Amino acid sequence: MRLTARRAFLAGLLAYGSLAPAQAASPPVQPKEGPGGIGDAQAGVTKRALGRGANVTFAFYMTGAAPAQGRPVAVFLHGWGAVNPQSYGAWIDHLARTGWLVLFPRFQDVNRTRPADATANASRLLKAALDEVAADPEAKPDRGRVALIGHLAGVPLAMNLAAEAAASGLPAPKLVFGTMPGGIASGPKARGIALADLSAIPAETLILTVIGDRDARAADVAARRLLREADAVPVERKLFLRALSDDHGFPALAATLAAPAAVDTAYDAGAIKVQPEAKDVKPPPFKWSADMALSGEQQTLVSQINNARADTLDYLAFWKTFDLAAAAAFAGGNAATLKMNPRFADMERWSDGWPVKRIAVETPKPHPTAQPAAQNAPSAKR
Repeated sequence: MRLTARRAFLAGLLAYGSLAPAQAASPPVQPKEGPGGIGDAQAGVTKRALGRGANVTFAFYMTGAAPAQGRPVAVFLHGWGAVNPQSYGAWIDHLARTGWLVLFPRFQDVNRTRPADATANASRLLKAALDEVAADPEAKPDRGRVALIGHLAGVPLAMNLAAEAAASGLPAPKLVFGTMPGGIASGPKARGIALADLSAIPAETLILTVIGDRDARAADVAARRLLREADAVPVERKLFLRALSDDHGFPALAATLAAPAAVDTAYDAGAIKVQPEAKDVKPPPFKWSADMALSGEQQTLVSQINNARADTLDYLAFWKTFDLAAAAAFAGGNAATLKMNPRFADMERWSDGWPVKRIAVETPKPHPTAQPAAQNAPSAKR
């Protein structure tokens, strides 16, 4: 009798377990409109390759005439090895459908590009791309509204581009938005992206770094270093964000290094026509170096990026916060503007009403040598 009762009890547990995922609370879906929202779902999206051969920047924007003032420009700087825009396609689609001109420079030829050359490659590609679409009535970039988005090694690249914008002839970005920063060289001969003089980033720039709580230590250190070294930018224009994993419902939300990626095969580079290199242009001689090759850890991370799917963390922790930060940056707002917005850190609720873990928002500590904010204000000469 006891054995029969035990079997019945175990059978009940198994039955409950098999039903649990179906009965679990579901996470919030993408907003229909507003920050993080779907945008114009009926619009076509133009997909172009600017440049030739391996030297291309992919451009994405809504089909049709641009607004009179032009389109704001989002420069998307990919993680090391994640060179296909489809890996970030869902985010790119959101940006394009909400009015942005998205530029995705392919600054790396996998296993053939040195990290030391990445910043110069990205700068050259962006300058050429902006020149190519300058007079295009559909793309029509508004050079006064530029934001840089970086993921992993793309974050130090974004900071370098911001620091060197004036010298390289690029428009100064109003916003640098760095997710899961990494890939920074620890010394002159170390593998990774060498940082420029980040103190050259103009004081009026708004800088946000976003990390997750999974595999977070390296990204935490990198994010704080980047915020600290951009010491001409006052702390009132910087934020450190931490997206939190949440397993209250199903599917669970995991704030990993790959979380900002979200595949959309409609943005596959292989489906976008690229003009071949001109016949009279000879590629420079190739010299291989060990830092060109992806490490085993990098290969694993790229695989995770290439298989990531959009979820609530994308909609609300990355896309929404970028949208709100860009609006603030373009309107002259600062970090306090964002922190006071009740929507900024909110992650909405699971289907059973339980709140999703909010984004942790932190104002970084000032650099020891930083001047008061009033002395960091933009001068008339800048």
